[in-house]
Amino acid sequence: MPGIDKLPIEETLEDSPQTRSLLGVFEEDAAAISSYIHQLYQAMRRIYDAQNELSAATHLTSKLLKEYEKQRFPLGGDDEVMSSTLQQFAKVIDELSSCHAVLSTQLADAMMFPITQFKERDLKEILTLKEVFQIASNDHDTAINRYSRLSKRRENEKVKYEVTEDVYTSKKKQHQTMMHYFCALNTLQYKKKIAMLEPLLGYMQAQISFFKMGSENLTEQLEEFLTNIGTSVQNVRREMDSEVETMQQTIEDLEVASDPLYLPDPDTTKFPVHRNLTRKAGYLNARNKTGLVSSSWDRQFYFTQGGNLMSQARGDVAGGLVMDIDNCSVMAVDCEDRRYCFQITSFDGKKSSILQAESKKDYEEWICTINNISKQIYLSENPEEIAARVNQSALEAVTPSPSFQQRHESMRPTIQSRPPTARTNSSGSLGSESAALSALSLDSLVAPDTPIQFDIISPVSEDQPGQAKASGQSGRRTNPFGDSGDKKSETEDSILHQLFIVRFLGSMEVKSDESPDVVYETMRQILAARAIHNIFRMTESHLLVSCDCLKLIDPQTQVTRLRFPLPSIVLYATHQENKRLFGFVLRSSGGRAESHTTSVCYIFESNNEGEKDHRASEKQKEIDKVKEKQQKELSKQKQIEKDLEEQSRLIAASSRPIQSSGEGQFVVLSSSQSEDSDLGEDGKKKRESEA
Repeated sequence: MPGIDKLPIEETLEDSPQTRSLLGVFEEDAAAISSYIHQLYQAMRRIYDAQNELSAATHLTSKLLKEYEKQRFPLGGDDEVMSSTLQQFAKVIDELSSCHAVLSTQLADAMMFPITQFKERDLKEILTLKEVFQIASNDHDTAINRYSRLSKRRENEKVKYEVTEDVYTSKKKQHQTMMHYFCALNTLQYKKKIAMLEPLLGYMQAQISFFKMGSENLTEQLEEFLTNIGTSVQNVRREMDSEVETMQQTIEDLEVASDPLYLPDPDTTKFPVHRNLTRKAGYLNARNKTGLVSSSWDRQFYFTQGGNLMSQARGDVAGGLVMDIDNCSVMAVDCEDRRYCFQITSFDGKKSSILQAESKKDYEEWICTINNISKQIYLSENPEEIAARVNQSALEAVTPSPSFQQRHESMRPTIQSRPPTARTNSSGSLGSESAALSALSLDSLVAPDTPIQFDIISPVSEDQPGQAKASGQSGRRTNPFGDSGDKKSETEDSILHQLFIVRFLGSMEVKSDESPDVVYETMRQILAARAIHNIFRMTESHLLVSCDCLKLIDPQTQVTRLRFPLPSIVLYATHQENKRLFGFVLRSSGGRAESHTTSVCYIFESNNEGEKDHRASEKQKEIDKVKEKQQKELSKQKQIEKDLEEQSRLIAASSRPIQSSGEGQFVVLSSSQSEDSDLGEDGKKKRESEA
């Protein structure tokens, strides 16, 4: 090691400018050493703190790895291989944590202690001596200046003694302080080397000791374990890379395929409607009434679960039941000037819900799905296959018909002669596949090119076939139970009224009204036409069965839409599988030609079974017959009473008793009157009991 520069202590008493200049160089060096040591101390302090943090973090890591088997993860929580592997790692890391703790202790003793001592003791001593030397030097300069100002003319022994003593004391103090200061600066040149080398030596020795401990803990078994884990990690990485590549490709394909779906209403020609679904899920807007005339729309996630319609708000853990849609009805509705709205009504009609789809595709799929679920197709083994077969049979069963424009033209009064069109018999009838229907030509049931009417035309604008429109009845609000102001015109002695909730599916003219197959064929063609042309809207009405007629009443305005006299209803039938579908044939005079009668088949869907409507109408017919018979008997009795009153008037006028006279005059009653009078009150009571 080269020689070390030193300050000449012998020249401290002289205190020459050269000595002061050399002292300035040593002070500057001491300041540089202090700055550098301070930075080195900060760096070593960071090493020490980092080692302490590493030791604590290693210990915490080991602790967390040991607690892995106690965790309950939603995914992969029962991986025993992973749990045992982490336990092995926890054991090794725990040993490393002990080694790190030993390393931290060694760094504190061998590295931080020497540099801290040099910084806190030696460098502070130099600074203290520098301050003391500066004070002593200033005191000495002041004493010399005072001594130099002593007057030689007026000498004062006392003052001279004090000044001399002051110079002596300050000179001595400066000399002693300067010697100690020079000694400390000279010693600093040695201590600075020790202060830098000794901490580094302690750091290296601590690290070597740490590595030795690690080498002792690293056994062959641990090396084999680490090798196996490394191989497993590489396999997982390769699998991850392959999966990421697959997912990236999937994302690219989905981005290309889903680009048109980003539109709120995608083109249905590119994305066809799936009508065979028995399960559906998606977001819908639900209408909630907030007042008498106000309402709000809430967007929720709806899904079907078996025969139930469920809803789930965003953030909810599970969904809630909205409605049981077994045997329910669904139809398109107009609501608050919103598009794609439809209404679901429960089988008993007590609960309904209005929903709005986001697109036309979702709108039609929701209606088809709920229709399929309502038919309980989901209970079969292959529900979608059965739904597809039902829909396909409906599509194939439809006879090719002209466009809607041609249908409207065919409704004009002009009669056009058309050659008979051969129709192909279809075994896919919606009612049944009976042998009678397969043997009967379709032309004998339904008129060729007959237009189908899917909506109810108001009686004000057009008279329906078979509708008896009484004066003052059209467009007038009517009480559905007959309690109107004019009770005489509304059958004041009606015996029975029954009310049903129905939806009008359609009507069309038929050629025959003798077999229920006419109703089945009409059902098939109307339902198939609705499926082909995507007509889901149905008009809901109240069907009132009275003693003389069937009435379709608007549920909102209570206005009678259509009236069907019971004597004109010649045929009634219900669907053999779906009992909620029913229809009847109405025979009336007039139609395309006024010279013969026409028959129109009306098809409805009811919330109840159609058989109940049938039984109600049949019962009304029976009651009507009894009532008619009773009216005849009452009219006969009134005629008898009238005749008796006439005879009594004649007898009273002649003032003669009712007996035989001498002239042989007798009062003779007709045979019919005698028979009716013989019945008397007993006959009347008998008739009333029969009624």
